Amino acid sequence: MIEIDGSYGEGGGSIVRMSVALSALTLKPIHIQNIRANRPKPGLMPQHFNSVRAVAQLSRAKIDKLNTGSSEIFFKPESIEGGKFQIDIKTAGSITMVLQAFMIPAAFASSPVEITVKGGTDVRWSPSIDYFQNITLKILKCMGYNAKIDLIRRGHYPRGGGIVEVKIKPITKLKPVKLTDLKFDKIRGISHAVNLPEHVALRQADAAKELLKNGGIESDIKIEHSDNAIGPGSGITLWTDGNIPVGGSFIGERGLRAEKVGKKAAEEILYHISKAAALDKYMGDQIIPYLAIATNSTVKIAELTEHALTNIYVVEKIMNKNFKIQGSTGQIATVKV
Repeated sequence: MIEIDGSYGEGGGSIVRMSVALSALTLKPIHIQNIRANRPKPGLMPQHFNSVRAVAQLSRAKIDKLNTGSSEIFFKPESIEGGKFQIDIKTAGSITMVLQAFMIPAAFASSPVEITVKGGTDVRWSPSIDYFQNITLKILKCMGYNAKIDLIRRGHYPRGGGIVEVKIKPITKLKPVKLTDLKFDKIRGISHAVNLPEHVALRQADAAKELLKNGGIESDIKIEHSDNAIGPGSGITLWTDGNIPVGGSFIGERGLRAEKVGKKAAEEILYHISKAAALDKYMGDQIIPYLAIATNSTVKIAELTEHALTNIYVVEKIMNKNFKIQGSTGQIATVKV
């Protein structure tokens, strides 16, 4: 059984999600200790609990000590089987975080996989569903990943209630990639407001457009206004229009002007563009396990994060792969495997 230190590196929920995902993929049993040991609320939170539960259902895993708040778990997968799955986080916990773990082994299931996840689609500290659809999935498709993601209903903090459906067709291997230089013509995006006046989404978009235009970049930002949600919320996600997109996003919150939300998203994508790297810092985190699966791949990341280094620790421990990194934390880096 492989021992994983849940407090290593970044020490957050990503080490749990990555560990169970790769355990399921390789069918190697693992024991994770010290889960989120250094966080204000240690142990498994609802979104981490549900990530583990989703991967366990997919891989017919036997789990010991899986409870909200648990500081350790034993995870023993048996086989990756297709089918239909449903996960209800029951809070505004991030849907995309659950999908990050689930989608790694699901691509190699014995038959097609469908999963419906209920929770938060647009919440802080996680990729928005628009980011996941227009950046994460687009880049994975370049590697041969075959999936379709449908947003049924948005969910924001604190009520959640968002619904996302994903259909995944099995593959036998991923294609290696060389993603180094950023190339694009313009920026696209989605500015949304649910259970709020439409002008919130418009003001977010206009503020982002103005800042981008000042930087000499044209943009096309779609306005999405709806009452199809349990609670109110807004946000904006931007991405470069190219085969390998980088992004920027920001979530609205009570007391924060819509113009500030739009500017924050624009500032983030402009930061990533300024690095001229093929992957932004968030995709740099997410792509690590897929690079190990494909092997013989090289990527250039706008900013090497502790999340990426933590993911590399887990991948090397479970998959026996060796990564080579040129660059330091917080800087542009090239990653090879």
